[in-house]
Amino acid sequence: MARAIWKGAISFGLVHIPVALVSATSSGGVDFDWLDKRSMDPVGYKRVNKATGKEVTKENIVKGVQFEKGRYVVLSEEEIRAAHPVSTQTIEIFSFVDREQIPLANIDTPYYLAPDRRGEKVYALLRETLVKTQKVALALVVLHTRQYLSALMPLEDALVLVKLRWPEEVRGLDTLELTKEAKSPELSKKELDMAKRLVEDMSGDWTPADYSDQFEKKIMALVDRKAHEGKIEDVETDAGQEKRATADVIDLTELLKRSLGGKPAAKKTQPAAKPARKSRKAS
Repeated sequence: MARAIWKGAISFGLVHIPVALVSATSSGGVDFDWLDKRSMDPVGYKRVNKATGKEVTKENIVKGVQFEKGRYVVLSEEEIRAAHPVSTQTIEIFSFVDREQIPLANIDTPYYLAPDRRGEKVYALLRETLVKTQKVALALVVLHTRQYLSALMPLEDALVLVKLRWPEEVRGLDTLELTKEAKSPELSKKELDMAKRLVEDMSGDWTPADYSDQFEKKIMALVDRKAHEGKIEDVETDAGQEKRATADVIDLTELLKRSLGGKPAAKKTQPAAKPARKSRKAS
């Protein structure tokens, strides 16, 4: 199995399902690094005062959020840390909804979930329940100090966690200002039949092996050729590896029975209101 980027548990009712989170995607594209052509040393980004053009030392930099145009509220590191959600290593399910109700525009990043610490049976139970009910589970999870709205859904023999964009992050279709002609056009039967025939003629099966990033392939082929020709430079860099914490989670399968056994339905937990988005410096 690929290396887990997070370990914790799915929680609903009194049931905990130990799981490991694995990235379902890999970053594509070509990573171009800046180098000084005179010495082949890596070139970094300077912290520069945009008004004076002078470099600013780290100790003189504070973080601010724009309140009004040209007016900022400065926040200390302590205030920012206090606002971070508490990481519980738990994917907290708070509701189940029909899968068709999740808008396409809200879907963000997918992750695979694998059972961990002998949690296979309860894992399979949740997966099969979602399949039979045609539901997805809405949940909250904290990853890297940030809270995400997410959806758990079955995919063949596995469970997938999909990070969802918060509703306020998704623009409405009224942003397009579609005209009446675009929304309710007068299309003749002949036009529709011809368009349908074109679609049918061009239809085929989804074959992922047929699709690839041609730019990346050309660049990497060029890099490989030049490297074999001896056109390669030595650059000193420091490699670091991020350490990720894991949580010890106990499989509480027996609590499923207690969660359902003759107790009044628990009041549905609603997700906490998401604070106003803060400007993030591009990395």
